[in-house]
Amino acid sequence: MNPGPATYGAPNSTRPAILIPLGIVTLIWGSTWLVIRDQIGVVPISWSVSYRFLVAGITMTAFALAKGERLRMDARGWRFAAILAVAQFVCNFNFVYRAEAYVTSGLVAVVFALLVVPNAIFGRIFLAQKVGRQFIAGSAVAMAGVALLFVNEARVDPHGSTSALIGIGFTLCAVLSASTANVMQGTASARRYPMATMLAVAMLIGAAMDAGFAFATTGPPVFEMRIGYIAGILYLGVFASAIAFTLYFSVIRVIGPAKAAYSGVLTPVIAMLLSTVFEGYRWSTLAVAGAVLAGIGLVIALRARRPAR
Repeated sequence: MNPGPATYGAPNSTRPAILIPLGIVTLIWGSTWLVIRDQIGVVPISWSVSYRFLVAGITMTAFALAKGERLRMDARGWRFAAILAVAQFVCNFNFVYRAEAYVTSGLVAVVFALLVVPNAIFGRIFLAQKVGRQFIAGSAVAMAGVALLFVNEARVDPHGSTSALIGIGFTLCAVLSASTANVMQGTASARRYPMATMLAVAMLIGAAMDAGFAFATTGPPVFEMRIGYIAGILYLGVFASAIAFTLYFSVIRVIGPAKAAYSGVLTPVIAMLLSTVFEGYRWSTLAVAGAVLAGIGLVIALRARRPAR
C-alpha cells in the first residue's frame, strides 16, 4: 500500500470539521450493538448482514448519483472495491454478528475498541505514519480504561468461559478485518476514486458475497416480517453503514487510521450508556473508572502532533 499525501498533522485532529463527524460516527456506532443483538434470532446471521449492506449499497448509489458521480471505475478500482468489501462488509460484520451470539453486546464493543492498536501498527507499516510519544501515552491511558471495562463486562457476562472465549475470538477477527479496511482508506489508491462511488460499489459487492455465503451455509433467504427487525435493517443500512462509513472514511483520509480508530474507544461507553437507559445496565466502580480513563486517553491522543508521515 502506498501512502498518500502528507496530510496528517496536529491541527487537523481537533478541528470541528474532524471532531463533529467523528462524534456523529461514535454516537451512531455506539447504538448499533443493541440493534445488532435484536437482529440475531429468526434470520440467519449472514442473511441479516446481506440485507444491511444491500440497503447501504442502494443508499450510497442514490447519494453518488445525486452528487453527479458516475458509477464507473477502471479494473484497479473494481479490485480495490472488492478487497474493501471482503475486509469491511463481509468478514468484519459476519464476525461481529457471530460474536454477539456468544457474549454480551457490551463485551463485544469493549474488545472492538482495541481497533486503535492494529490501526496504529498497520498505519506505521503501510502508510509510513510515525507514532509520537503523546499518542502512545494517550493510547496507554485509553487502553487502561478499556481493560477496566473489559474486566467489568467479563465479570457480568452471563455466558460461560468457553462461550466468552469464542465470542472474543470472533471479535478479534473482526477487529483485524476492520483495521485492514481502515488502512486501505489512507492509501493513494483510495483517493483516486470518489468516496460515494467506491462505497456504493464495495457495499453492493459485499452484500452479494454475504448473500452467496448465506445461501451456501444456511439455504434460501429468510426474512422476519417484524417491525423491529425491518426498522433495525434500515437503521443499520442507512445510518450505521451508508452515513457512518462515509463520515468515518473521510476522517481517516485526513488524520489517518490510528487517530480515527479512537471513535471505537468511546463506542463501548456510549453502548453502556444506552444499555443503562434501555436495558437497565448498572454502572460499577470499574465501569466508571474505565469510561473516565478512555475519555482522558482520547483527548491526549487526539491532541498529539503525530501520527505524521
